[in-house]
Amino acid sequence: MTVVAQLAEFAVAQRAVPLAEDVRHAAVRAVVDWVSATVPGAETPAARGLTEALAPAPGPARLIPSGRTADVRTAALLNGTAAHAAELDDIYRDAFYHPGAPTIAAAFAVGDRLDCSGEEFLRAVTIGYEIGARIALAVGAAHYRNWHTTGTVGTFGAAAAAAELLGLGPERFAGALALAATMAAGLQGTFRSPSTGKPLHAGHAAEAGVTAALAAGKGLGGALDVLEGPAGFGAATAGITGLTVSGLGEPFAVTATTAKYHACCGHTFAAIDAALLLRAEGVRPEDVTSVKIETYETATRVAGRTDPREPDEARFSLAYTVAAALTLGSVRLRAFSPEALRDPVIRTIVARTTTRVDPELDALAPGRRAARVRVTDRRGTVRERLRLTRKGDPDDPLDDAELREKYDELVPGFLGRERADAIADTLWKLPALPRLSALEWS
Repeated sequence: MTVVAQLAEFAVAQRAVPLAEDVRHAAVRAVVDWVSATVPGAETPAARGLTEALAPAPGPARLIPSGRTADVRTAALLNGTAAHAAELDDIYRDAFYHPGAPTIAAAFAVGDRLDCSGEEFLRAVTIGYEIGARIALAVGAAHYRNWHTTGTVGTFGAAAAAAELLGLGPERFAGALALAATMAAGLQGTFRSPSTGKPLHAGHAAEAGVTAALAAGKGLGGALDVLEGPAGFGAATAGITGLTVSGLGEPFAVTATTAKYHACCGHTFAAIDAALLLRAEGVRPEDVTSVKIETYETATRVAGRTDPREPDEARFSLAYTVAAALTLGSVRLRAFSPEALRDPVIRTIVARTTTRVDPELDALAPGRRAARVRVTDRRGTVRERLRLTRKGDPDDPLDDAELREKYDELVPGFLGRERADAIADTLWKLPALPRLSALEWS
């Protein structure tokens, strides 16, 4: 049996099994968190520019949060892009992967077209997370060295969510995944150099996944050995011939994701958490004379910018995000405002920061994302903090109240308190929603 056939058979077999309560609740949490990321993301220049460029005609799927409509593929593209644009979307830690942005965007687009129930929608989200996460684990760090897993593997997650909502049987479900493989894309070069193109990776993944599922539903199909074959996805993008997947549903990936606590690259989070502890212990940013950050190699490679000047650069800078944490006390949207980017205290700390790989912390990755921050002040006092995990990771998760607090900090400023509260109330009740159209965005 090919890998896509194995994944498809697993997905279809799950239809006979009710979602476990913990899985259902985790899927609801994932959707609430996705909206927390998408609403502010829709107002970023990248998302606004793409929407203006496409000028979508009305269709059956809704854009979030405006409630304007578009065709299914365009809605998936725009919502997926918005979900990734503010760097607030969730993470599957062990696989360097943001599952929610493409997967939930695809599920909303197809779910709107079908006007499915809330339970059907949550099942599709669960299946999309599961299939995407298992493929992401299979290609692993070798893939992530040059490829952006959210853009590539996200295409599989989106295709799986769409195929589940369309009710595709095993053969056509497998065909959707096979087609998704040949449309997957996303290069790390897009965000290692100045660029506003990174959010498009998630949007493209959502659109391509939806396209693959719709096409497979009409009989189109790709090469079924496209994941493990000698010229397939594993070989081409990770140097792995004979790729395999394992652990399906043990546990479901949607129950083991990281909800972002900071509005930036996840590789900066452990260092930010350590910096916030130092601030709480009395470190005064104006007294800082040096900062030393020790962390794992991928963090220094992906988030190693030393003199960021634009928001998209600053979000991928250990030096900047730690300086912002010490100065502002949080690293949310305000930390990337023009005022913060020009703040003389933040700029001074950035200039006094050095970063290095700690071999012991590097050995813990990706299962643990650790960092040590050491601060020296003008009196010569040295303080340091080590974080072996990140706030929001599965071993230090946000509870429901903290997830709602994140939503309340991010969403009402764009939608108004009354509208934001009404949407949140409906989202938490998704399992009982008879039709997705009952979720009103406008």
